[in-house]
Amino acid sequence: MMKKHLVFAVVPFLVLGCGEDLKDENGDGIADGVREPDSVTVVTPANPKGTVSGQVLGTDLKPLGDASVKMTIGSSADPVATTTDAEGNFEYTDVPAGSQVLLTFTKQGYATLRATATVPSSAGNVPINNGNASFGPITLAKLDGTLNFLLVTPSGRPAANVKATLEATPAGSIILSNNENTSLVVSTVVVEATSNEQGSLVFTGVPSAPEMARLRSGSGQYKLWVSPMDTDNNGVPETGGYVNSYAGSDIVANSTLRIINLPFTRPQAGALNVESSNVASLTGATDFDPLRNMVRAGEPIHLFFNQPVQAGSMLARLTDEYGRELLNVSTAVNNSGYSATITPAVSLQEGKEYNLDMRAVSAEGGSVYSITGFFFVGDQTSPRTVSIAEVRYQETSTSAPTASQLNPGEKVYVNFSAPIARAYNVNSPSVGPFVQVFFNANIADASASSLNIIGDVQGELGNANGFDLIIDEPTAPIQTRTPAETSAFGLTLSRYSSRYSFFYGGAFPLNPNNLTVQVAFSKLPNRASGSTNGTYESIWGQPVTNDMTVGVVATQNVPTP
Repeated sequence: MMKKHLVFAVVPFLVLGCGEDLKDENGDGIADGVREPDSVTVVTPANPKGTVSGQVLGTDLKPLGDASVKMTIGSSADPVATTTDAEGNFEYTDVPAGSQVLLTFTKQGYATLRATATVPSSAGNVPINNGNASFGPITLAKLDGTLNFLLVTPSGRPAANVKATLEATPAGSIILSNNENTSLVVSTVVVEATSNEQGSLVFTGVPSAPEMARLRSGSGQYKLWVSPMDTDNNGVPETGGYVNSYAGSDIVANSTLRIINLPFTRPQAGALNVESSNVASLTGATDFDPLRNMVRAGEPIHLFFNQPVQAGSMLARLTDEYGRELLNVSTAVNNSGYSATITPAVSLQEGKEYNLDMRAVSAEGGSVYSITGFFFVGDQTSPRTVSIAEVRYQETSTSAPTASQLNPGEKVYVNFSAPIARAYNVNSPSVGPFVQVFFNANIADASASSLNIIGDVQGELGNANGFDLIIDEPTAPIQTRTPAETSAFGLTLSRYSSRYSFFYGGAFPLNPNNLTVQVAFSKLPNRASGSTNGTYESIWGQPVTNDMTVGVVATQNVPTP
Protein backbone atom coordinates (compact mmCIF):
# COMPACT_ATOMS: atom_id res chain seq x y z
CA MET A 1 0.00 0.00 0.00
CA MET A 2 1.36 3.28 -1.04
CA LYS A 3 1.24 6.14 1.43
CA LYS A 4 0.71 9.75 0.45
CA HIS A 5 2.71 12.49 2.20
CA LEU A 6 1.67 16.10 2.48
CA VAL A 7 4.54 18.50 2.32
CA PHE A 8 4.04 22.06 3.80
CA ALA A 9 6.40 24.90 2.73
CA VAL A 10 6.67 27.82 5.07
CA VAL A 11 7.33 31.06 3.13
CA PRO A 12 8.10 34.12 5.26
CA PHE A 13 6.35 37.48 4.20
CA LEU A 14 8.27 40.66 4.25
CA VAL A 15 6.04 43.27 5.83
CA LEU A 16 7.12 46.84 5.29
CA GLY A 17 6.05 49.67 7.46
CA CYS A 18 3.96 47.70 9.90
CA GLY A 19 4.37 49.39 13.23
CA GLU A 20 7.24 51.45 11.79
CA ASP A 21 7.29 55.18 10.80
CA LEU A 22 8.06 55.98 7.15
CA LYS A 23 10.75 58.58 6.56
CA ASP A 24 11.23 61.11 3.75
CA GLU A 25 14.65 62.58 4.32
CA ASN A 26 14.92 64.23 0.86
CA GLY A 27 11.45 65.84 1.02
CA ASP A 28 10.27 64.35 -2.29
CA GLY A 29 6.98 63.11 -0.83
CA ILE A 30 7.97 59.38 -1.20
CA ALA A 31 9.25 57.17 1.57
CA ASP A 32 12.99 56.63 1.43
CA GLY A 33 14.04 53.38 -0.28
CA VAL A 34 10.86 53.00 -2.31
CA ARG A 35 11.24 53.19 -6.06
CA GLU A 36 7.62 52.64 -7.06
CA PRO A 37 5.39 54.48 -4.59
CA ASP A 38 1.91 53.34 -3.72
CA SER A 39 -0.73 54.67 -1.35
CA VAL A 40 1.20 53.40 1.60
CA THR A 41 4.60 54.74 0.73
CA VAL A 42 3.53 58.31 -0.14
CA VAL A 43 3.96 60.81 2.68
CA THR A 44 3.18 64.52 3.06
CA PRO A 45 6.31 66.59 2.29
CA ALA A 46 7.83 68.39 5.24
CA ASN A 47 8.33 71.53 3.07
CA PRO A 48 5.91 71.43 0.14
CA LYS A 49 7.23 72.90 -3.09
CA GLY A 50 5.55 74.06 -6.26
CA THR A 51 6.35 75.43 -9.69
CA VAL A 52 5.76 78.67 -11.53
CA SER A 53 5.69 78.37 -15.28
CA GLY A 54 4.34 79.91 -18.46
CA GLN A 55 4.90 80.88 -22.07
CA VAL A 56 5.72 84.33 -23.49
CA LEU A 57 4.40 85.23 -26.96
CA GLY A 58 4.20 88.23 -29.21
CA THR A 59 0.82 89.65 -30.23
CA ASP A 60 1.16 87.55 -33.37
CA LEU A 61 1.19 84.51 -31.02
CA LYS A 62 4.75 83.56 -32.02
CA PRO A 63 7.06 82.52 -29.17
CA LEU A 64 9.41 85.14 -27.76
CA GLY A 65 12.73 83.53 -26.93
CA ASP A 66 15.31 85.14 -24.62
CA ALA A 67 12.66 87.20 -22.85
CA SER A 68 13.67 88.05 -19.30
CA VAL A 69 11.45 86.71 -16.51
CA LYS A 70 12.26 87.99 -13.03
CA MET A 71 10.53 86.49 -10.01
CA THR A 72 10.31 87.99 -6.54
CA ILE A 73 9.00 85.75 -3.75
CA GLY A 74 7.26 87.71 -1.03
CA SER A 75 8.07 91.34 -0.32
CA SER A 76 11.62 91.16 0.95
CA ALA A 77 13.41 88.49 -1.06
CA ASP A 78 15.83 89.44 -3.82
CA PRO A 79 14.48 88.66 -7.32
CA VAL A 80 15.72 85.69 -9.30
CA ALA A 81 15.90 85.75 -13.05
CA THR A 82 15.63 83.38 -15.97
CA THR A 83 14.98 83.65 -19.69
CA THR A 84 12.52 81.95 -21.97
CA ASP A 85 13.65 79.18 -24.29
CA ALA A 86 13.14 79.18 -28.05
CA GLU A 87 9.49 78.25 -27.55
CA GLY A 88 8.97 81.12 -25.15
CA ASN A 89 8.64 78.78 -22.15
CA PHE A 90 10.00 79.33 -18.66
CA GLU A 91 9.73 77.47 -15.37
CA TYR A 92 10.72 78.03 -11.78
CA THR A 93 10.79 74.95 -9.53
CA ASP A 94 11.08 74.45 -5.78
CA VAL A 95 8.93 77.46 -5.08
CA PRO A 96 7.59 77.24 -1.50
CA ALA A 97 3.90 76.42 -1.41
CA GLY A 98 1.63 79.35 -0.49
CA SER A 99 4.17 81.91 -1.70
CA GLN A 100 3.08 85.20 -3.25
CA VAL A 101 5.23 85.74 -6.34
CA LEU A 102 5.70 88.78 -8.58
CA LEU A 103 6.85 88.16 -12.14
CA THR A 104 8.20 90.85 -14.43
CA PHE A 105 8.40 90.09 -18.15
CA THR A 106 10.69 92.21 -20.30
CA LYS A 107 12.26 92.04 -23.73
CA GLN A 108 14.11 94.72 -25.63
CA GLY A 109 11.68 96.53 -27.93
CA TYR A 110 8.58 95.12 -26.23
CA ALA A 111 6.24 96.26 -23.52
CA THR A 112 6.92 95.33 -19.91
CA LEU A 113 4.31 93.37 -18.01
CA ARG A 114 4.02 92.54 -14.31
CA ALA A 115 1.72 90.08 -12.60
CA THR A 116 1.35 88.38 -9.24
CA ALA A 117 0.14 84.91 -8.27
CA THR A 118 0.06 82.56 -5.30
CA VAL A 119 1.55 79.09 -5.44
CA PRO A 120 -1.12 76.72 -4.06
CA SER A 121 -0.51 75.51 -0.51
CA SER A 122 -1.17 71.93 -1.70
CA ALA A 123 2.01 72.02 -3.75
CA GLY A 124 4.24 68.99 -3.90
CA ASN A 125 5.56 66.31 -6.22
CA VAL A 126 3.87 63.36 -7.88
CA PRO A 127 1.29 62.21 -7.14
CA ILE A 128 0.39 65.49 -5.38
CA ASN A 129 0.42 67.25 -8.76
CA ASN A 130 -1.65 70.40 -8.23
CA GLY A 131 0.98 72.83 -7.00
CA ASN A 132 1.65 74.81 -10.16
CA ALA A 133 1.01 78.55 -10.64
CA SER A 134 0.64 78.84 -14.39
CA PHE A 135 1.33 82.13 -16.16
CA GLY A 136 0.21 81.94 -19.67
CA PRO A 137 -0.04 82.59 -22.32
CA ILE A 138 1.74 85.91 -21.82
CA THR A 139 1.57 88.30 -24.78
CA LEU A 140 3.84 91.36 -25.11
CA ALA A 141 3.27 94.11 -27.64
CA LYS A 142 6.16 95.30 -29.76
CA LEU A 143 7.03 98.99 -29.14
CA ASP A 144 7.80 100.01 -32.70
CA GLY A 145 4.81 102.26 -33.32
CA THR A 146 4.55 106.02 -33.81
CA LEU A 147 1.51 108.24 -33.36
CA ASN A 148 1.34 111.79 -34.72
CA PHE A 149 -0.94 114.67 -33.80
CA LEU A 150 -1.05 118.35 -34.74
CA LEU A 151 -2.00 120.85 -32.02
CA VAL A 152 -3.68 124.15 -32.91
CA THR A 153 -4.55 127.07 -30.59
CA PRO A 154 -8.08 128.56 -30.49
CA SER A 155 -6.76 131.46 -32.57
CA GLY A 156 -5.66 129.08 -35.36
CA ARG A 157 -1.92 129.10 -34.63
CA PRO A 158 0.46 126.19 -33.89
CA ALA A 159 0.36 125.19 -30.22
CA ALA A 160 4.07 124.94 -29.42
CA ASN A 161 5.76 123.45 -26.35
CA VAL A 162 2.62 121.72 -25.14
CA LYS A 163 3.13 118.63 -23.01
CA ALA A 164 1.05 115.52 -23.59
CA THR A 165 0.80 111.93 -22.40
CA LEU A 166 -0.27 108.87 -24.38
CA GLU A 167 -1.42 105.68 -22.68
CA ALA A 168 -1.71 102.41 -24.65
CA THR A 169 -3.85 99.69 -23.06
CA PRO A 170 -3.39 96.79 -23.18
CA ALA A 171 0.24 96.57 -24.21
CA GLY A 172 0.35 92.99 -23.01
CA SER A 173 -1.82 90.41 -21.27
CA ILE A 174 -1.62 87.28 -19.14
CA ILE A 175 -4.11 84.55 -18.49
CA LEU A 176 -3.26 83.55 -14.93
CA SER A 177 -4.45 80.31 -13.30
CA ASN A 178 -3.57 78.43 -10.15
CA ASN A 179 -5.87 75.39 -10.43
CA GLU A 180 -8.55 77.22 -8.46
CA ASN A 181 -9.41 80.26 -10.58
CA THR A 182 -8.41 82.04 -13.76
CA SER A 183 -7.89 85.79 -14.21
CA LEU A 184 -6.72 88.19 -16.89
CA VAL A 185 -3.96 90.73 -16.22
CA VAL A 186 -3.11 93.49 -18.71
CA SER A 187 -0.29 96.02 -18.91
CA THR A 188 -0.15 99.65 -20.02
CA VAL A 189 2.52 101.67 -21.81
CA VAL A 190 2.72 105.38 -20.93
CA VAL A 191 4.74 107.76 -23.11
CA GLU A 192 5.21 111.54 -22.82
CA ALA A 193 5.95 114.03 -25.59
CA THR A 194 6.11 117.81 -26.22
CA SER A 195 4.90 119.56 -29.37
CA ASN A 196 7.44 121.43 -31.49
CA GLU A 197 7.22 124.98 -32.82
CA GLN A 198 4.85 123.84 -35.58
CA GLY A 199 2.51 122.18 -33.10
CA SER A 200 3.58 118.67 -34.16
CA LEU A 201 3.20 116.14 -31.35
CA VAL A 202 4.96 112.80 -31.94
CA PHE A 203 4.82 109.73 -29.70
CA THR A 204 7.39 107.00 -30.32
CA GLY A 205 8.06 103.70 -28.58
CA VAL A 206 4.39 102.75 -28.39
CA PRO A 207 2.56 99.68 -29.67
CA SER A 208 1.61 100.14 -33.31
CA ALA A 209 -2.02 100.43 -34.29
CA PRO A 210 -2.06 96.88 -35.76
CA GLU A 211 -0.60 95.58 -32.49
CA MET A 212 -3.33 97.35 -30.50
CA ALA A 213 -5.98 96.07 -32.90
CA ARG A 214 -4.84 92.47 -32.38
CA LEU A 215 -4.76 92.65 -28.60
CA ARG A 216 -7.95 91.41 -26.95
CA SER A 217 -9.87 91.12 -30.20
CA GLY A 218 -9.52 94.74 -31.23
CA SER A 219 -10.29 96.31 -27.86
CA GLY A 220 -6.85 97.88 -27.49
CA GLN A 221 -6.93 101.67 -27.40
CA TYR A 222 -4.83 104.78 -26.96
CA LYS A 223 -5.80 107.48 -24.49
CA LEU A 224 -4.40 110.97 -25.02
CA TRP A 225 -4.05 113.76 -22.44
CA VAL A 226 -2.93 117.17 -23.75
CA SER A 227 -2.03 119.70 -21.06
CA PRO A 228 -3.19 123.34 -21.33
CA MET A 229 -0.69 125.55 -23.12
CA ASP A 230 1.18 127.80 -20.68
CA THR A 231 3.78 129.61 -22.75
CA ASP A 232 5.36 131.69 -19.98
CA ASN A 233 4.93 129.04 -17.24
CA ASN A 234 3.11 131.45 -14.94
CA GLY A 235 0.38 128.98 -14.04
CA VAL A 236 -2.24 130.81 -16.13
CA PRO A 237 -2.68 128.82 -19.38
CA GLU A 238 -3.50 130.35 -22.73
CA THR A 239 -5.61 127.38 -23.83
CA GLY A 240 -7.59 124.59 -22.28
CA GLY A 241 -6.49 120.96 -22.27
CA TYR A 242 -7.72 118.05 -24.32
CA VAL A 243 -8.56 114.39 -23.58
CA ASN A 244 -9.64 111.72 -26.03
CA SER A 245 -9.42 107.99 -26.72
CA TYR A 246 -8.64 106.23 -30.01
CA ALA A 247 -9.27 102.56 -30.72
CA GLY A 248 -6.38 100.72 -32.34
CA SER A 249 -8.73 99.39 -35.01
CA ASP A 250 -9.82 102.97 -35.87
CA ILE A 251 -6.22 104.09 -36.25
CA VAL A 252 -5.61 101.17 -38.63
CA ALA A 253 -8.68 102.06 -40.66
CA ASN A 254 -7.86 105.78 -40.80
CA SER A 255 -4.23 106.65 -40.26
CA THR A 256 -4.63 110.32 -41.27
CA LEU A 257 -2.76 112.86 -39.15
CA ARG A 258 -5.14 113.97 -36.43
CA ILE A 259 -5.54 117.73 -35.91
CA ILE A 260 -6.50 118.74 -32.38
CA ASN A 261 -8.01 122.18 -31.92
CA LEU A 262 -7.30 123.11 -28.33
CA PRO A 263 -10.24 124.83 -26.64
CA PHE A 264 -10.29 128.20 -24.96
CA THR A 265 -9.11 128.10 -21.37
CA ARG A 266 -12.66 128.29 -20.08
CA PRO A 267 -14.95 127.53 -22.99
CA GLN A 268 -18.38 129.07 -22.54
CA ALA A 269 -21.64 128.65 -24.39
CA GLY A 270 -22.14 132.42 -24.30
CA ALA A 271 -20.03 135.48 -24.92
CA LEU A 272 -17.73 137.44 -22.64
CA ASN A 273 -19.24 138.18 -19.25
CA VAL A 274 -18.27 139.43 -15.80
CA GLU A 275 -18.70 136.43 -13.51
CA SER A 276 -18.00 138.23 -10.26
CA SER A 277 -17.37 141.75 -9.00
CA ASN A 278 -17.60 143.83 -5.84
CA VAL A 279 -20.05 145.90 -7.93
CA ALA A 280 -22.80 143.36 -8.64
CA SER A 281 -24.60 145.61 -11.15
CA LEU A 282 -21.68 145.02 -13.56
CA THR A 283 -22.10 141.23 -13.65
CA GLY A 284 -24.79 141.26 -16.29
CA ALA A 285 -27.44 140.07 -13.83
CA THR A 286 -29.82 142.67 -12.48
CA ASP A 287 -28.76 142.95 -8.85
CA PHE A 288 -29.98 146.09 -7.11
CA ASP A 289 -28.96 145.16 -3.57
CA PRO A 290 -26.91 148.17 -2.39
CA LEU A 291 -24.76 146.06 -0.07
CA ARG A 292 -23.59 144.04 -3.08
CA ASN A 293 -22.89 147.27 -4.93
CA MET A 294 -20.98 149.03 -2.17
CA VAL A 295 -17.30 149.93 -2.48
CA ARG A 296 -15.20 151.25 0.37
CA ALA A 297 -13.57 154.65 -0.05
CA GLY A 298 -10.26 154.20 -1.85
CA GLU A 299 -11.06 150.62 -2.90
CA PRO A 300 -10.79 149.71 -6.59
CA ILE A 301 -13.59 148.02 -8.48
CA HIS A 302 -12.70 144.38 -9.17
CA LEU A 303 -13.91 142.48 -12.22
CA PHE A 304 -13.52 138.74 -12.89
CA PHE A 305 -14.29 137.52 -16.40
CA ASN A 306 -15.44 134.14 -17.68
CA GLN A 307 -12.73 134.32 -20.35
CA PRO A 308 -9.64 136.46 -20.82
CA VAL A 309 -9.98 139.99 -22.19
CA GLN A 310 -7.61 141.88 -24.44
CA ALA A 311 -5.28 144.00 -22.36
CA GLY A 312 -5.87 147.22 -24.31
CA SER A 313 -9.61 146.80 -24.69
CA MET A 314 -10.73 147.96 -21.23
CA LEU A 315 -12.66 151.22 -21.22
CA ALA A 316 -14.27 152.71 -18.11
CA ARG A 317 -16.15 155.98 -17.54
CA LEU A 318 -17.28 157.27 -14.16
CA THR A 319 -19.76 159.96 -13.13
CA ASP A 320 -21.63 160.99 -10.00
CA GLU A 321 -25.30 160.21 -9.35
CA TYR A 322 -26.44 162.95 -11.75
CA GLY A 323 -24.24 161.87 -14.65
CA ARG A 324 -22.31 165.14 -14.69
CA GLU A 325 -18.75 165.45 -15.92
CA LEU A 326 -16.58 162.38 -16.23
CA LEU A 327 -14.32 161.53 -13.29
CA ASN A 328 -10.84 160.22 -14.07
CA VAL A 329 -10.23 156.50 -13.62
CA SER A 330 -7.44 154.08 -14.44
CA THR A 331 -7.85 150.47 -15.58
CA ALA A 332 -5.57 147.45 -15.28
CA VAL A 333 -5.97 143.97 -16.76
CA ASN A 334 -4.49 141.21 -14.59
CA ASN A 335 -4.09 137.43 -14.43
CA SER A 336 -3.65 137.00 -18.18
CA GLY A 337 -6.89 138.83 -18.85
CA TYR A 338 -9.11 136.99 -16.39
CA SER A 339 -9.45 139.92 -14.02
CA ALA A 340 -9.30 143.70 -14.11
CA THR A 341 -9.46 146.66 -11.76
CA ILE A 342 -10.98 150.10 -12.21
CA THR A 343 -9.50 152.67 -9.85
CA PRO A 344 -10.94 156.19 -9.49
CA ALA A 345 -8.26 158.87 -9.68
CA VAL A 346 -10.23 161.16 -7.35
CA SER A 347 -11.55 160.71 -3.84
CA LEU A 348 -15.14 159.51 -3.84
CA GLN A 349 -17.53 160.71 -1.15
CA GLU A 350 -18.84 158.38 1.52
CA GLY A 351 -22.56 157.68 1.17
CA LYS A 352 -22.81 158.85 -2.45
CA GLU A 353 -23.90 156.99 -5.55
CA TYR A 354 -21.79 156.81 -8.70
CA ASN A 355 -22.42 155.53 -12.22
CA LEU A 356 -19.94 153.44 -14.15
CA ASP A 357 -19.85 152.52 -17.83
CA MET A 358 -17.37 149.81 -18.84
CA ARG A 359 -16.41 147.91 -21.98
CA ALA A 360 -14.03 145.03 -22.70
CA VAL A 361 -13.23 142.73 -25.62
CA SER A 362 -12.65 139.00 -25.28
CA ALA A 363 -9.24 137.63 -26.23
CA GLU A 364 -11.00 134.41 -27.21
CA GLY A 365 -13.28 135.11 -30.13
CA GLY A 366 -13.47 138.91 -29.88
CA SER A 367 -16.93 139.24 -28.32
CA VAL A 368 -17.61 142.62 -26.67
CA TYR A 369 -18.95 143.08 -23.17
CA SER A 370 -20.47 146.47 -22.46
CA ILE A 371 -22.57 147.48 -19.47
CA THR A 372 -23.57 150.47 -17.37
CA GLY A 373 -23.86 149.96 -13.65
CA PHE A 374 -23.88 151.85 -10.38
CA PHE A 375 -22.28 151.59 -6.99
CA PHE A 376 -22.33 153.29 -3.61
CA VAL A 377 -19.37 154.39 -1.53
CA GLY A 378 -19.46 153.14 2.02
CA ASP A 379 -18.54 150.41 4.46
CA GLN A 380 -21.10 147.63 4.89
CA THR A 381 -20.07 147.23 8.51
CA SER A 382 -20.30 150.94 9.41
CA PRO A 383 -23.74 152.31 8.51
CA ARG A 384 -24.30 156.05 8.63
CA THR A 385 -27.32 158.01 9.77
CA VAL A 386 -29.24 159.59 6.92
CA SER A 387 -30.34 163.24 7.16
CA ILE A 388 -31.65 165.95 4.85
CA ALA A 389 -28.76 167.57 3.02
CA GLU A 390 -30.78 170.23 1.21
CA VAL A 391 -34.28 171.25 0.12
CA ARG A 392 -34.44 173.22 -3.13
CA TYR A 393 -37.35 174.33 -5.27
CA GLN A 394 -37.27 174.80 -9.04
CA GLU A 395 -38.07 178.40 -9.90
CA THR A 396 -40.34 178.74 -12.91
CA SER A 397 -40.72 182.51 -13.06
CA THR A 398 -38.27 185.29 -13.75
CA SER A 399 -40.70 188.10 -12.98
CA ALA A 400 -41.15 189.78 -9.61
CA PRO A 401 -42.62 189.15 -7.14
CA THR A 402 -43.05 185.43 -7.91
CA ALA A 403 -39.42 184.98 -8.93
CA SER A 404 -38.16 184.82 -5.35
CA GLN A 405 -40.86 182.72 -3.69
CA LEU A 406 -42.21 179.19 -3.68
CA ASN A 407 -45.28 179.30 -5.85
CA PRO A 408 -48.14 176.78 -6.03
CA GLY A 409 -47.38 173.98 -8.49
CA GLU A 410 -43.60 174.41 -8.39
CA LYS A 411 -41.43 171.34 -7.88
CA VAL A 412 -39.50 170.92 -4.63
CA TYR A 413 -36.48 168.64 -4.40
CA VAL A 414 -35.50 167.02 -1.09
CA ASN A 415 -31.90 165.82 -1.19
CA PHE A 416 -30.76 163.35 1.49
CA SER A 417 -27.20 162.81 2.71
CA ALA A 418 -27.24 159.27 1.27
CA PRO A 419 -29.52 157.33 -1.08
CA ILE A 420 -32.62 155.71 0.42
CA ALA A 421 -35.46 153.59 -0.95
CA ARG A 422 -38.72 152.09 0.12
CA ALA A 423 -38.43 148.60 1.59
CA TYR A 424 -41.84 147.76 0.10
CA ASN A 425 -43.34 148.08 -3.40
CA VAL A 426 -39.76 148.17 -4.67
CA ASN A 427 -40.78 147.26 -8.21
CA SER A 428 -43.64 149.77 -8.29
CA PRO A 429 -42.14 153.18 -7.48
CA SER A 430 -45.32 155.01 -8.50
CA VAL A 431 -47.58 153.00 -6.18
CA GLY A 432 -48.11 154.34 -2.66
CA PRO A 433 -48.13 154.81 0.17
CA PHE A 434 -45.29 157.32 0.29
CA VAL A 435 -43.56 159.24 3.03
CA GLN A 436 -45.12 162.72 3.25
CA VAL A 437 -43.87 166.28 3.54
CA PHE A 438 -45.35 169.00 5.79
CA PHE A 439 -44.77 172.76 6.06
CA ASN A 440 -44.69 174.49 9.42
CA ALA A 441 -46.60 177.35 7.80
CA ASN A 442 -50.07 178.44 6.86
CA ILE A 443 -50.40 177.53 3.21
CA ALA A 444 -54.15 178.19 2.84
CA ASP A 445 -55.56 181.07 0.82
CA ALA A 446 -55.40 184.42 2.60
CA SER A 447 -59.16 184.77 2.41
CA ALA A 448 -59.81 181.55 4.25
CA SER A 449 -61.08 181.65 7.79
CA SER A 450 -58.24 179.39 8.85
CA LEU A 451 -55.62 181.96 7.92
CA ASN A 452 -53.85 181.87 11.24
CA ILE A 453 -54.27 178.16 11.96
CA ILE A 454 -51.46 175.72 11.01
CA GLY A 455 -52.53 172.12 10.58
CA ASP A 456 -56.07 172.44 9.37
CA VAL A 457 -55.29 171.80 5.69
CA GLN A 458 -53.29 169.19 3.79
CA GLY A 459 -49.57 169.82 3.79
CA GLU A 460 -49.50 171.78 7.04
CA LEU A 461 -47.63 170.37 10.00
CA GLY A 462 -50.15 168.80 12.35
CA ASN A 463 -52.49 167.68 9.60
CA ALA A 464 -52.96 163.97 8.93
CA ASN A 465 -52.14 164.35 5.25
CA GLY A 466 -49.16 165.95 3.60
CA PHE A 467 -47.63 165.99 0.13
CA ASP A 468 -46.39 162.64 -1.24
CA LEU A 469 -42.60 162.58 -1.53
CA ILE A 470 -41.68 160.52 -4.63
CA ILE A 471 -38.29 159.11 -5.59
CA ASP A 472 -36.80 161.28 -8.36
CA GLU A 473 -33.69 159.34 -9.30
CA PRO A 474 -31.59 161.44 -11.70
CA THR A 475 -31.12 160.40 -15.30
CA ALA A 476 -29.35 163.63 -16.24
CA PRO A 477 -27.67 166.59 -14.51
CA ILE A 478 -29.83 169.33 -12.95
CA GLN A 479 -30.93 171.63 -15.73
CA THR A 480 -29.34 175.07 -15.57
CA ARG A 481 -29.56 176.11 -19.25
CA THR A 482 -31.46 175.58 -22.46
CA PRO A 483 -30.99 173.17 -24.10
CA ALA A 484 -30.74 170.98 -21.02
CA GLU A 485 -27.55 169.25 -19.99
CA THR A 486 -27.26 165.55 -20.77
CA SER A 487 -25.50 162.79 -18.90
CA ALA A 488 -22.08 161.58 -20.01
CA PHE A 489 -23.68 158.22 -20.83
CA GLY A 490 -27.02 156.52 -20.28
CA LEU A 491 -27.55 155.86 -16.57
CA THR A 492 -28.91 152.67 -15.01
CA LEU A 493 -31.42 153.33 -12.25
CA SER A 494 -30.44 151.75 -8.94
CA ARG A 495 -33.90 152.20 -7.32
CA TYR A 496 -32.10 154.05 -4.51
CA SER A 497 -31.65 157.78 -4.66
CA SER A 498 -30.62 160.75 -2.57
CA ARG A 499 -33.07 162.91 -4.56
CA TYR A 500 -36.83 162.93 -3.95
CA SER A 501 -39.40 165.51 -4.99
CA PHE A 502 -42.96 166.73 -4.57
CA PHE A 503 -45.11 169.49 -6.00
CA TYR A 504 -46.09 172.30 -3.70
CA GLY A 505 -49.88 172.19 -3.43
CA GLY A 506 -50.52 175.22 -1.25
CA ALA A 507 -52.91 178.00 -2.11
CA PHE A 508 -50.47 180.92 -2.08
CA PRO A 509 -46.70 181.58 -2.33
CA LEU A 510 -44.28 181.01 0.57
CA ASN A 511 -41.02 182.70 1.48
CA PRO A 512 -38.31 180.00 1.03
CA ASN A 513 -35.81 181.80 3.29
CA ASN A 514 -37.84 181.24 6.43
CA LEU A 515 -39.71 178.03 5.80
CA THR A 516 -39.59 174.87 7.89
CA VAL A 517 -40.10 171.63 5.99
CA GLN A 518 -40.54 168.23 7.68
CA VAL A 519 -40.30 164.77 6.10
CA ALA A 520 -42.45 162.63 8.41
CA PHE A 521 -41.05 159.09 8.22
CA SER A 522 -42.62 158.31 11.59
CA LYS A 523 -46.14 158.68 10.16
CA LEU A 524 -45.62 156.16 7.39
CA PRO A 525 -46.68 153.03 9.34
CA ASN A 526 -49.96 154.77 10.24
CA ARG A 527 -50.74 155.21 6.55
CA ALA A 528 -49.47 151.81 5.35
CA SER A 529 -51.66 148.74 5.57
CA GLY A 530 -51.63 145.09 4.54
CA SER A 531 -48.85 144.07 2.20
CA THR A 532 -47.62 147.65 1.81
CA ASN A 533 -46.72 148.03 5.45
CA GLY A 534 -43.04 148.81 5.78
CA THR A 535 -40.37 151.47 6.00
CA TYR A 536 -37.77 153.27 3.97
CA GLU A 537 -34.20 152.06 4.31
CA SER A 538 -30.71 153.38 3.66
CA ILE A 539 -28.09 151.84 1.37
CA TRP A 540 -26.67 150.16 4.49
CA GLY A 541 -29.98 148.38 5.00
CA GLN A 542 -30.88 150.44 8.07
CA PRO A 543 -34.53 151.49 8.49
CA VAL A 544 -35.28 155.22 8.21
CA THR A 545 -38.03 156.00 10.71
CA ASN A 546 -37.14 159.36 12.28
CA ASP A 547 -38.69 162.61 11.10
CA MET A 548 -36.28 165.03 9.41
CA THR A 549 -36.63 168.82 9.42
CA VAL A 550 -34.88 171.64 7.57
CA GLY A 551 -35.43 175.41 8.05
CA VAL A 552 -34.31 176.82 4.70
CA VAL A 553 -35.43 176.09 1.14
CA ALA A 554 -32.88 176.96 -1.54
CA THR A 555 -33.72 178.15 -5.04
CA GLN A 556 -32.88 176.42 -8.29
CA ASN A 557 -32.89 179.23 -10.83
CA VAL A 558 -34.78 179.15 -14.07
CA PRO A 559 -32.62 177.59 -16.84
CA THR A 560 -30.93 180.22 -18.99
CA PRO A 561 -30.52 180.03 -22.77
